[in-house]
Amino acid sequence: NKLIAFWDDNGISIDGHIEHWYTDDTAKRFEAYGWNVIAGVDGHDVVALEAAIQKAKASSDKPTLICCKTVIGKGSPNKAGTHDVHGAALGHDEVEATRKNMGWNSPAFEIPADIYAGWDAKTKGQGLETLWNNKFAEYKKAFPAEAAEFERRMKGELPANWKAHVADKLAAINAKAETVATRKASQIAINALAPALPEFLGGSADLTGSNLTNWEGCHPVRHGKPGNYISYGVREFGMAAIMNGMALHGGVLPFGGTFLMFSEYSRNAIRMAALMKQRVIHVFTHDSIGLGEDGPTHQPVEQTATLRMIPNIDVWRPCDTVETMVGWVHSVERSDGPTCHILSRQNLPFMARDEATMANIAKGGYVLKDAAGAKAVIIATGSEVELAVKAQEALAAEGIAVRVVSMPSTNTFDRQDAAYKAGVLPKGLPRVAVEAGVTDFWRKYVGLEGAVIGIDSFGESAPAPALFKHFGITAEAVVAAVKGVL
Repeated sequence: NKLIAFWDDNGISIDGHIEHWYTDDTAKRFEAYGWNVIAGVDGHDVVALEAAIQKAKASSDKPTLICCKTVIGKGSPNKAGTHDVHGAALGHDEVEATRKNMGWNSPAFEIPADIYAGWDAKTKGQGLETLWNNKFAEYKKAFPAEAAEFERRMKGELPANWKAHVADKLAAINAKAETVATRKASQIAINALAPALPEFLGGSADLTGSNLTNWEGCHPVRHGKPGNYISYGVREFGMAAIMNGMALHGGVLPFGGTFLMFSEYSRNAIRMAALMKQRVIHVFTHDSIGLGEDGPTHQPVEQTATLRMIPNIDVWRPCDTVETMVGWVHSVERSDGPTCHILSRQNLPFMARDEATMANIAKGGYVLKDAAGAKAVIIATGSEVELAVKAQEALAAEGIAVRVVSMPSTNTFDRQDAAYKAGVLPKGLPRVAVEAGVTDFWRKYVGLEGAVIGIDSFGESAPAPALFKHFGITAEAVVAAVKGVL
């Protein structure tokens, strides 16, 4: 009941009058959604609008749609009620004709003082803010702990014990050294972080059992029953847009899951989160041909690369439980944009690391396995890191030393200083990149002289191992590619 929406019903679209092709009964549609609907309001009558707003505020349990009948370009003698004023300037002659028609004598960009005063809400707003602040001050005296927690969440700040909590949980995950799918690793990370983050508000677009976005302390939102987990239904765009709204409101940290292939349905809202610099977390599972028999309609190929290309977005494609946890910590700590976690359906092996190596994961790309006198660098992400390590071992057996770089977040790696990036990817060493997706993206890292192993066609329906072999995404192919660039 905190939401009031206005429908500007002017009967016009950019393509012209709508009566010949738009047959929806919008008022009935919103009533069917469960909204309170106030129809037949003159959108040019300030008194009628104010009355409708007050009536909407009296609704105690529903959002309200106010249907406003308007004339687009009202006052323009030649263009009112036409699509000519939808997104186009009136032009000098029509502006002068409109001034004459409306009896408007004030110069351009000048608002008469009496009209400005009628619209100036600063004094009223300051009074309302003072009233709210005084009420909150009283609440703060009576409930200091609750008030402090409220302020922390609304400011988007992390708990005082956050760093210590993360360090303990990351150490425990590393010590456990589990071989699991990274979608499961994501659930492990959520379970680890949730006790410190009561502001978590998770959900899934009808794929909870596949995305594993639920956790031990989550409670599904139901009609008349609050919770911290939303069943969005098969509405990927709706989920992403709703999460944007919650992030803009503040006080909660929204995340939602679906298959990576279905990120296409969410794309506009994901882009808007990046544009608006909102902390929204997307969990995209079933990240490649590794999902197997569902076939090419469900097997992402270009999705990871194109998500990375959205300005101000961070994309993480981890290879094991530790990288997944680091990616989650990064997405929680990030305050200026959204993060996408790209996660596998199939199990992936744990990669052992020392403390220094673990510390570099947060930089987005790092040396996972080095070799003295390395002659080449293999760059990999996600499920293909295992192939890179196997290729390194096979090449070592032939006396060829190579370095393995895991790059779970290219966006994050690209923001590092030049010295760090050059230390990970030394100039002069040929490079091979391997990722189960489109290959063009990796050219900026390997150059024209390097090699990229990936997939530039749609997938097929078959078991995952057969598909990786069919498309040539194997350790043997990596070995051959390295030899080819030396």
